[in-house]
This record gives sequence, structure tokens and C-alpha cells, in this order.
Amino acid sequence: MLQMRPGCECCDRDLPADSADARICSFECTFCSDCATRRLAGTCPNCGGELLPRPARPAAKLEKYPASTARVFKPEGCAAAP
Repeated sequence: MLQMRPGCECCDRDLPADSADARICSFECTFCSDCATRRLAGTCPNCGGELLPRPARPAAKLEKYPASTARVFKPEGCAAAP
């Protein structure tokens, strides 16, 4: 099950579970659409994977399966992977 991390690793922007602006890689590294596009060119700086829109969790399921509250913020690592 996706962790649904609450913020962008680059700019620390809030990305609630229902945000259409969240982008993730296959390891669930999480970025806002602005950082994913402008700073990272659609590539995860951690693993080199593709950043894609994060699927939404139905609101009815969020109560039983809540989104993560653990933030990951690594502004020093916010450059496109080689």
C-alpha cells in the first residue's frame, strides 16, 4: 500500500493525500509537480526512476488506511539524477 507521503522532498510543499500535484517514483519518493517538472525533469534524484502522478486514495479508505505523516525533506539532494 502506498505511504502517501505528506510533502515534497525538494521544497517541503504540503501534498495531502488527495493532492493532484504529487509525483512519485516506484520507491515512493515524493515531489510536487513543480519540482518534478522544473527542477528534476521528471526523474527521481534518488533512484533515477520516472516521476509519475501519485494515485489518489479514495476518501472513504483514508480513515481506515491513512496517509503517512512522516515527512522527507532533502533540499540538498534536489538535482536531477545523473
